[in-house]
Amino acid sequence: MTCKVVFHLDWNDADRMNMALNNIFNLLKDPFAQTAQVCVLANGQAVRLFEKRSATSTQVRIAELRGKGVRFALCNNSLTGLNLGRDELVEGCEVVPAGIVELVRLQQEGFAYIKP
Repeated sequence: MTCKVVFHLDWNDADRMNMALNNIFNLLKDPFAQTAQVCVLANGQAVRLFEKRSATSTQVRIAELRGKGVRFALCNNSLTGLNLGRDELVEGCEVVPAGIVELVRLQQEGFAYIKP
C-alpha cells in the first residue's frame, strides 16, 4: 500500500513551513513511507513562503524534497490576489488553478490531511 499525504499551508508562517518540512523528512525516513506520495499544498498567504527571496536554507530543503518526489502545489488564485508571478517562485513549484479544489481532489484520492 502506498502512503499518500497532503500537507496544507495557508498562513505566511515560517515556523509552520519549517514544521511541515521537518514532518516530511521524518515521514520519508520511515519504511512505511518508502513509496509515499507527498504533496505540500499552499494557498492564501502561505504562497509567499515559496518566493525566491525566501531563506536559502528553505529553498535547499525544498529542492532536496523535490528530489525525493515531493510535490509542491501553489494556488493560482492566491498568487493572482497577491500579485505574485510564477517567475518569483522557488524552482519546481507547480501552480494549480485553485488550492481548495486541489485539496479536495487529493483527499478524495485518499491522501491523509496534515495541517502543521
